[in-house]
Amino acid sequence: MMPSPLVKTLAIAATVGSLALASHAQARDLRLAPGVPPAHPAHTPLYTDFVDLLQSESDGRLGGRILGTEVASLGNMRNAIRSGLVESGLLLPAYFPADLPEINLVGDMALLGTNSYAMAGAMTEYIATCEACQEELKRLGIVYTSSHSTDTYQILTTTPVRTADDLRGLRLRVGGPQYSRWAESMSATPASIPVGETFESLSQGVIDGTVASIADIISFRLEDVVSHVTMHDLGTFHSTISHAVGQNAWQALSPEDREALVRASTKASALAIQRWAYEMIEESKALADEHGIEIIEPSDDLLAASQAFAEEDIERAAELAERRHGVSDARNKLDRFIGLVDKWNAIVEEVGEDPEAVADAINRKVWDSVDFATYGT
Repeated sequence: MMPSPLVKTLAIAATVGSLALASHAQARDLRLAPGVPPAHPAHTPLYTDFVDLLQSESDGRLGGRILGTEVASLGNMRNAIRSGLVESGLLLPAYFPADLPEINLVGDMALLGTNSYAMAGAMTEYIATCEACQEELKRLGIVYTSSHSTDTYQILTTTPVRTADDLRGLRLRVGGPQYSRWAESMSATPASIPVGETFESLSQGVIDGTVASIADIISFRLEDVVSHVTMHDLGTFHSTISHAVGQNAWQALSPEDREALVRASTKASALAIQRWAYEMIEESKALADEHGIEIIEPSDDLLAASQAFAEEDIERAAELAERRHGVSDARNKLDRFIGLVDKWNAIVEEVGEDPEAVADAINRKVWDSVDFATYGT
């Protein structure tokens, strides 16, 4: 007996449904770890938008699940990725100086940063084309995707800082070696405290301030523990790998999906910069005003002292990298990076301070020439 039209219709619907479920089942959801709380721009949008971009760039083949800081923090991200607990996470090379000296050589050049988009472009091109950087990442079982950058750092304190003398004797949390050297040059004491512990350290009087993004007022709820912000524009923190991918996860992806992941990462990094270095600045200033936090302009002597330090520190940074970490030809590598910073400042000036335009430029000038069948393997 021939099946009725209704039976045929149901059979077709069941087949279509099964195919849809099979297609969905084949989509791979990566375990993702930003290592920071949701209010932080390195979580939202760096990871929240990354999930959506993974899906769109891969035509639905890739997705992601965001894990909390209780699973992986910035401090243990290296081990979390290497163990496979995390398949892609925010890795800050500055947290692992002995493992990543080649990347930290240029990541340490905070005071070169005047434009966040340009620093992300310069870092991405440098690391993607730096054989020594790629080798040290390979030893860790990690694949590089893209970098993002903070806005220019300011001085957030519990006492007013207007002049260089006002810094004398202060204990300041710093996020990298160059900031440590800058603090010491100002007769302040640098403290290497994880950024997530800033609020507690300030509230307990362990530190007198932090050299950081003014957006940390929002990201880490500092409005109740700082009373002054000195708008000094102390360069950028760009020692970042936005979505570091574990080697096992990378090897399991097709070349097409590897490229989709990298392009998604590049776009998410640009969107994070837009949020961090543009939108949150004005929001943070408004919050500071609401809580009576004084915004201070630095004196000419403080600006001049910082400029003198920055000019002298490039040679010092090269010497330290060679002596402490065995980085060869460090000064020439720094000169190459300085050239890339100039190049990307010009590119950003040309395309505009727009996340889509900058991401497209990075994809064209860096990733279009990469063979994803071999990259990272």
